Amino acid sequence: MNLDYADLDPSKVLDALDAAGLRGDGRLLQLNSYENRVYLVHLEDGGAVVAKFYRPGRWTDEQLLEEHGFARDLAAAEVPIAAPLTLCAAGAVVSGEPPTLAHWQGLRFAVAPRQGGRAPELEDPEVLEALGRFIARIHRTGRERPFQHRPHWVGRAPGDVAREAVLASGLMLPDVRERWLSVVGRCLDAVQAAFDALPDLRVQRLHGDCHPGNLLWTPGGGPHFVDLDDAVTGPAVQDLWMLLSGDAAQARGQLACLLDGYEQVLDFDPRESRLIEPLRTLRMVHHSGWIAKRWDDPAFPVAFPWFGTPNYWQDQVALLAEQLEAMADAATDAPPPVWRDEGGADFDGDGFA
Repeated sequence: MNLDYADLDPSKVLDALDAAGLRGDGRLLQLNSYENRVYLVHLEDGGAVVAKFYRPGRWTDEQLLEEHGFARDLAAAEVPIAAPLTLCAAGAVVSGEPPTLAHWQGLRFAVAPRQGGRAPELEDPEVLEALGRFIARIHRTGRERPFQHRPHWVGRAPGDVAREAVLASGLMLPDVRERWLSVVGRCLDAVQAAFDALPDLRVQRLHGDCHPGNLLWTPGGGPHFVDLDDAVTGPAVQDLWMLLSGDAAQARGQLACLLDGYEQVLDFDPRESRLIEPLRTLRMVHHSGWIAKRWDDPAFPVAFPWFGTPNYWQDQVALLAEQLEAMADAATDAPPPVWRDEGGADFDGDGFA
Protein backbone atom coordinates (compact mmCIF):
# COMPACT_ATOMS: atom_id res chain seq x y z
CA MET A 1 0.00 0.00 0.00
CA ASN A 2 1.44 3.36 -1.05
CA LEU A 3 1.43 6.29 1.34
CA ASP A 4 0.31 9.72 0.15
CA TYR A 5 3.07 12.30 0.49
CA ALA A 6 0.71 14.65 2.31
CA ASP A 7 -0.03 11.96 4.92
CA LEU A 8 3.57 11.58 6.06
CA ASP A 9 3.56 12.11 9.84
CA PRO A 10 6.06 11.51 12.68
CA SER A 11 4.99 7.92 13.32
CA LYS A 12 5.38 7.03 9.64
CA VAL A 13 8.77 8.75 9.51
CA LEU A 14 9.93 6.54 12.37
CA ASP A 15 8.48 3.46 10.68
CA ALA A 16 10.31 4.33 7.45
CA LEU A 17 13.64 4.78 9.20
CA ASP A 18 13.16 1.53 11.08
CA ALA A 19 12.60 -0.19 7.73
CA ALA A 20 15.98 1.19 6.59
CA GLY A 21 17.84 -0.07 9.66
CA LEU A 22 17.74 3.13 11.76
CA ARG A 23 15.69 3.00 14.94
CA GLY A 24 14.49 6.32 16.30
CA ASP A 25 13.91 6.96 20.00
CA GLY A 26 10.68 8.86 19.34
CA ARG A 27 12.14 12.37 19.24
CA LEU A 28 12.01 14.15 15.92
CA LEU A 29 11.63 17.67 14.61
CA GLN A 30 10.37 18.71 11.19
CA LEU A 31 12.81 21.13 9.58
CA ASN A 32 12.05 24.00 7.26
CA SER A 33 11.58 22.81 3.68
CA TYR A 34 9.17 23.78 0.93
CA GLU A 35 10.24 21.19 -1.60
CA ASN A 36 10.82 18.03 0.46
CA ARG A 37 9.85 16.75 3.90
CA VAL A 38 12.89 16.89 6.16
CA TYR A 39 13.18 15.70 9.77
CA LEU A 40 15.81 15.74 12.48
CA VAL A 41 15.52 12.32 14.13
CA HIS A 42 17.20 11.16 17.34
CA LEU A 43 18.22 7.51 17.37
CA GLU A 44 18.19 4.90 20.13
CA ASP A 45 21.97 4.61 19.92
CA GLY A 46 22.32 8.25 20.99
CA GLY A 47 23.07 9.67 17.57
CA ALA A 48 20.95 11.95 15.41
CA VAL A 49 20.32 12.02 11.66
CA VAL A 50 18.43 14.11 9.15
CA ALA A 51 15.94 12.22 6.98
CA LYS A 52 14.83 13.74 3.68
CA PHE A 53 11.66 12.41 2.03
CA TYR A 54 11.70 13.48 -1.60
CA ARG A 55 8.72 15.14 -3.24
CA PRO A 56 7.25 12.56 -5.67
CA GLY A 57 7.79 13.25 -9.35
CA ARG A 58 10.49 15.87 -8.99
CA TRP A 59 13.57 13.69 -9.60
CA THR A 60 14.07 10.25 -11.08
CA ASP A 61 15.91 7.57 -9.11
CA GLU A 62 18.89 8.04 -11.43
CA GLN A 63 19.00 11.77 -10.69
CA LEU A 64 18.79 11.22 -6.94
CA LEU A 65 21.54 8.61 -7.01
CA GLU A 66 23.75 10.98 -9.00
CA GLU A 67 23.23 13.59 -6.28
CA HIS A 68 24.21 10.99 -3.66
CA GLY A 69 27.21 9.89 -5.71
CA PHE A 70 28.47 13.46 -5.97
CA ALA A 71 28.13 13.90 -2.20
CA ARG A 72 30.04 10.69 -1.57
CA ASP A 73 32.74 11.74 -4.05
CA LEU A 74 33.13 14.99 -2.10
CA ALA A 75 33.28 13.16 1.22
CA ALA A 76 35.94 10.81 -0.18
CA ALA A 77 37.96 13.89 -1.18
CA GLU A 78 37.60 15.17 2.41
CA VAL A 79 35.37 18.07 1.35
CA PRO A 80 32.96 18.78 4.24
CA ILE A 81 29.49 17.71 3.12
CA ALA A 82 26.49 15.97 4.68
CA ALA A 83 26.77 12.85 2.52
CA PRO A 84 23.95 10.27 2.61
CA LEU A 85 24.40 7.23 4.82
CA THR A 86 24.40 3.62 3.66
CA LEU A 87 21.00 2.08 4.40
CA CYS A 88 19.84 -1.46 5.14
CA ALA A 89 16.98 -3.36 3.51
CA ALA A 90 15.27 -4.13 6.81
CA GLY A 91 11.83 -3.65 5.32
CA ALA A 92 12.47 -0.92 2.76
CA VAL A 93 13.83 -1.44 -0.74
CA VAL A 94 17.22 0.27 -1.05
CA SER A 95 19.16 1.21 -4.17
CA GLY A 96 22.52 2.64 -5.13
CA GLU A 97 26.10 1.44 -4.78
CA PRO A 98 26.37 1.68 -1.83
CA PRO A 99 22.63 1.77 -1.12
CA THR A 100 21.67 5.33 -0.10
CA LEU A 101 18.16 5.69 -1.52
CA ALA A 102 15.28 3.93 0.25
CA HIS A 103 11.85 3.15 -1.18
CA TRP A 104 9.11 2.64 1.40
CA GLN A 105 5.34 2.59 0.82
CA GLY A 106 5.70 4.52 -2.42
CA LEU A 107 7.97 7.22 -0.97
CA ARG A 108 11.70 7.72 -1.41
CA PHE A 109 14.07 9.01 1.24
CA ALA A 110 17.72 9.40 2.18
CA VAL A 111 19.40 9.90 5.54
CA ALA A 112 22.45 12.00 6.38
CA PRO A 113 24.37 12.77 9.57
CA ARG A 114 23.31 15.83 11.48
CA GLN A 115 25.72 18.73 11.06
CA GLY A 116 25.55 22.01 12.92
CA GLY A 117 26.96 25.47 12.38
CA ARG A 118 25.98 29.06 11.82
CA ALA A 119 25.64 31.34 8.83
CA PRO A 120 28.97 32.55 7.42
CA GLU A 121 30.02 36.20 7.89
CA LEU A 122 29.95 37.23 4.25
CA GLU A 123 31.11 40.76 5.10
CA ASP A 124 34.50 39.37 6.16
CA PRO A 125 37.02 39.17 3.27
CA GLU A 126 38.82 36.27 4.95
CA VAL A 127 35.57 34.32 5.14
CA LEU A 128 34.90 34.99 1.47
CA GLU A 129 38.38 33.83 0.56
CA ALA A 130 37.87 30.63 2.56
CA LEU A 131 34.52 30.08 0.82
CA GLY A 132 36.26 30.51 -2.53
CA ARG A 133 38.76 27.79 -1.63
CA PHE A 134 35.93 25.56 -0.40
CA ILE A 135 33.87 25.95 -3.58
CA ALA A 136 36.97 25.31 -5.69
CA ARG A 137 37.51 22.03 -3.85
CA ILE A 138 33.92 21.06 -4.71
CA HIS A 139 34.53 21.95 -8.34
CA ARG A 140 37.82 20.06 -8.46
CA THR A 141 35.89 16.92 -7.54
CA GLY A 142 33.05 17.96 -9.84
CA ARG A 143 35.40 17.94 -12.82
CA GLU A 144 36.41 14.33 -12.26
CA ARG A 145 33.37 12.90 -14.02
CA PRO A 146 30.14 14.29 -15.47
CA PHE A 147 26.52 13.98 -14.49
CA GLN A 148 24.51 11.86 -16.89
CA HIS A 149 21.00 12.62 -15.61
CA ARG A 150 20.98 15.87 -13.62
CA PRO A 151 19.74 19.11 -15.27
CA HIS A 152 22.00 21.41 -17.28
CA TRP A 153 22.06 25.12 -16.43
CA VAL A 154 23.67 26.00 -19.72
CA GLY A 155 21.72 28.30 -22.03
CA ARG A 156 18.05 29.17 -21.98
CA ALA A 157 16.55 25.69 -21.44
CA PRO A 158 15.76 26.06 -17.68
CA GLY A 159 13.92 29.30 -18.42
CA ASP A 160 11.88 27.73 -21.22
CA VAL A 161 10.77 24.97 -18.84
CA ALA A 162 9.79 27.53 -16.19
CA ARG A 163 7.87 29.66 -18.70
CA GLU A 164 5.80 26.67 -19.75
CA ALA A 165 5.09 25.83 -16.10
CA VAL A 166 3.74 29.34 -15.51
CA LEU A 167 1.52 29.16 -18.57
CA ALA A 168 0.23 25.68 -17.69
CA SER A 169 -0.70 26.80 -14.17
CA GLY A 170 -3.33 29.26 -15.37
CA LEU A 171 -2.10 31.78 -12.78
CA MET A 172 -0.97 34.33 -15.36
CA LEU A 173 -3.37 37.32 -15.50
CA PRO A 174 -4.59 38.04 -19.05
CA ASP A 175 -3.83 41.78 -18.93
CA VAL A 176 -0.12 41.16 -18.29
CA ARG A 177 0.34 37.84 -20.08
CA GLU A 178 1.60 39.25 -23.38
CA ARG A 179 3.95 41.74 -21.72
CA TRP A 180 5.41 39.02 -19.48
CA LEU A 181 5.80 36.58 -22.37
CA SER A 182 7.46 39.26 -24.47
CA VAL A 183 10.03 40.27 -21.86
CA VAL A 184 10.72 36.65 -20.86
CA GLY A 185 11.26 35.73 -24.50
CA ARG A 186 13.74 38.58 -24.99
CA CYS A 187 15.49 37.70 -21.74
CA LEU A 188 15.90 34.07 -22.70
CA ASP A 189 17.21 35.07 -26.13
CA ALA A 190 19.81 37.22 -24.34
CA VAL A 191 20.68 34.37 -21.99
CA GLN A 192 21.28 32.04 -24.91
CA ALA A 193 23.35 34.67 -26.70
CA ALA A 194 25.57 35.07 -23.62
CA PHE A 195 26.27 31.34 -23.53
CA ASP A 196 26.75 31.16 -27.32
CA ALA A 197 29.40 33.85 -26.99
CA LEU A 198 31.49 31.37 -24.97
CA PRO A 199 31.50 28.29 -27.22
CA ASP A 200 34.39 26.64 -25.35
CA LEU A 201 32.84 27.21 -21.92
CA ARG A 202 33.81 24.50 -19.43
CA VAL A 203 30.90 22.98 -17.50
CA GLN A 204 31.00 20.49 -14.63
CA ARG A 205 29.12 19.07 -11.67
CA LEU A 206 28.07 21.91 -9.35
CA HIS A 207 26.29 22.43 -6.07
CA GLY A 208 23.79 24.46 -8.11
CA ASP A 209 22.08 26.32 -5.24
CA CYS A 210 25.04 27.92 -3.52
CA HIS A 211 23.44 30.67 -1.44
CA PRO A 212 24.14 31.50 2.22
CA GLY A 213 21.17 29.45 3.46
CA ASN A 214 22.85 26.27 2.25
CA LEU A 215 26.16 27.06 3.93
CA LEU A 216 27.09 26.51 7.55
CA TRP A 217 30.21 27.75 9.30
CA THR A 218 31.81 26.10 12.30
CA PRO A 219 34.49 27.79 14.42
CA GLY A 220 37.81 26.19 13.62
CA GLY A 221 36.24 23.99 10.95
CA GLY A 222 35.20 26.54 8.35
CA PRO A 223 32.37 26.04 5.84
CA HIS A 224 30.36 23.04 4.81
CA PHE A 225 27.30 22.50 2.63
CA VAL A 226 24.10 20.92 3.85
CA ASP A 227 22.19 20.40 0.61
CA LEU A 228 22.93 19.09 -2.88
CA ASP A 229 19.27 18.79 -3.86
CA ASP A 230 19.69 21.18 -6.79
CA ALA A 231 23.01 19.81 -8.08
CA VAL A 232 23.36 20.54 -11.80
CA THR A 233 25.82 20.71 -14.65
CA GLY A 234 26.92 24.26 -15.37
CA PRO A 235 29.71 26.85 -15.33
CA ALA A 236 31.72 27.45 -12.16
CA VAL A 237 30.36 30.97 -11.66
CA GLN A 238 26.91 29.50 -10.93
CA ASP A 239 28.26 28.53 -7.49
CA LEU A 240 29.77 31.97 -6.86
CA TRP A 241 27.35 34.70 -7.88
CA MET A 242 24.67 34.01 -5.24
CA LEU A 243 27.17 34.88 -2.51
CA LEU A 244 27.46 38.47 -3.77
CA SER A 245 25.47 41.31 -2.18
CA GLY A 246 25.35 45.07 -1.84
CA ASP A 247 26.05 47.73 -4.45
CA ALA A 248 28.27 47.39 -7.51
CA ALA A 249 31.49 48.20 -5.68
CA GLN A 250 30.70 45.81 -2.84
CA ALA A 251 29.77 43.00 -5.24
CA ARG A 252 32.96 43.55 -7.21
CA GLY A 253 35.06 43.40 -4.04
CA GLN A 254 33.29 40.28 -2.80
CA LEU A 255 33.80 38.50 -6.11
CA ALA A 256 37.49 39.41 -6.00
CA CYS A 257 37.80 37.89 -2.51
CA LEU A 258 36.00 34.72 -3.57
CA LEU A 259 38.26 34.36 -6.59
CA ASP A 260 41.38 35.03 -4.51
CA GLY A 261 40.52 31.87 -2.58
CA TYR A 262 39.16 29.92 -5.55
CA GLU A 263 42.29 30.36 -7.64
CA GLN A 264 44.49 29.06 -4.84
CA VAL A 265 42.93 25.67 -5.62
CA LEU A 266 41.61 25.76 -9.18
CA ASP A 267 41.78 27.92 -12.29
CA PHE A 268 38.83 30.20 -13.09
CA ASP A 269 37.91 31.46 -16.55
CA PRO A 270 37.39 35.24 -16.06
CA ARG A 271 34.97 35.36 -19.00
CA GLU A 272 32.44 33.57 -16.82
CA SER A 273 31.77 36.84 -14.97
CA ARG A 274 29.73 37.81 -18.05
CA LEU A 275 27.31 34.99 -17.15
CA ILE A 276 26.34 36.34 -13.73
CA GLU A 277 23.42 38.38 -15.06
CA PRO A 278 22.20 35.68 -17.48
CA LEU A 279 22.26 33.17 -14.60
CA ARG A 280 20.44 35.60 -12.32
CA THR A 281 17.80 36.05 -15.04
CA LEU A 282 17.34 32.29 -15.36
CA ARG A 283 16.89 32.04 -11.60
CA MET A 284 14.22 34.75 -11.58
CA VAL A 285 12.19 33.04 -14.29
CA HIS A 286 12.80 29.64 -12.69
CA HIS A 287 11.48 30.91 -9.35
CA SER A 288 8.15 31.91 -10.91
CA GLY A 289 7.91 28.52 -12.60
CA TRP A 290 8.78 26.69 -9.40
CA ILE A 291 5.99 28.34 -7.40
CA ALA A 292 3.53 27.86 -10.26
CA LYS A 293 4.28 24.12 -10.40
CA ARG A 294 3.78 23.77 -6.64
CA TRP A 295 0.67 25.96 -6.29
CA ASP A 296 -1.57 22.95 -5.57
CA ASP A 297 0.50 22.24 -2.45
CA PRO A 298 -1.38 24.01 0.41
CA ALA A 299 1.91 25.27 1.85
CA PHE A 300 2.69 27.41 -1.18
CA PRO A 301 -0.27 29.85 -1.21
CA VAL A 302 0.41 30.40 2.49
CA ALA A 303 4.14 30.95 2.01
CA PHE A 304 3.83 33.06 -1.16
CA PRO A 305 0.50 34.95 -0.87
CA TRP A 306 1.72 37.65 -3.25
CA PHE A 307 2.35 35.20 -6.08
CA GLY A 308 -0.02 35.59 -9.02
CA THR A 309 -1.33 39.00 -7.93
CA PRO A 310 -1.38 41.89 -10.43
CA ASN A 311 1.46 43.58 -8.56
CA TYR A 312 3.59 40.43 -8.73
CA TRP A 313 3.38 40.08 -12.50
CA GLN A 314 3.84 43.82 -13.07
CA ASP A 315 6.92 43.78 -10.86
CA GLN A 316 8.28 40.77 -12.74
CA VAL A 317 7.87 42.56 -16.06
CA ALA A 318 9.76 45.58 -14.69
CA LEU A 319 12.52 43.50 -13.09
CA LEU A 320 13.05 41.38 -16.17
CA ALA A 321 13.26 44.53 -18.29
CA GLU A 322 16.04 45.68 -15.95
CA GLN A 323 17.73 42.32 -16.49
CA LEU A 324 17.78 42.93 -20.23
CA GLU A 325 19.82 46.07 -19.60
CA ALA A 326 22.04 44.31 -17.06
CA MET A 327 22.76 41.47 -19.50
CA ALA A 328 23.63 43.97 -22.22
CA ASP A 329 26.08 45.67 -19.85
CA ALA A 330 27.53 42.30 -18.80
CA ALA A 331 28.24 41.44 -22.42
CA THR A 332 30.62 44.41 -22.52
CA ASP A 333 32.48 43.26 -19.39
CA ALA A 334 30.81 45.80 -17.11
CA PRO A 335 31.41 45.29 -13.35
CA PRO A 336 28.91 43.31 -11.27
CA PRO A 337 25.70 45.33 -10.82
CA VAL A 338 23.76 46.20 -7.71
CA TRP A 339 22.47 43.04 -6.00
CA ARG A 340 18.73 42.53 -6.28
CA ASP A 341 17.04 39.95 -4.06
CA GLU A 342 14.07 38.64 -6.01
CA GLY A 343 12.71 36.53 -3.18
CA GLY A 344 13.90 33.35 -4.85
CA ALA A 345 17.12 32.70 -3.06
CA ASP A 346 16.20 29.20 -2.01
CA PHE A 347 14.03 26.95 -4.16
CA ASP A 348 13.60 24.24 -1.57
CA GLY A 349 14.82 25.44 1.82
CA ASP A 350 15.76 21.93 2.82
CA GLY A 351 18.48 22.56 5.34
CA PHE A 352 19.52 18.91 4.87
CA ALA A 353 21.99 19.23 7.74
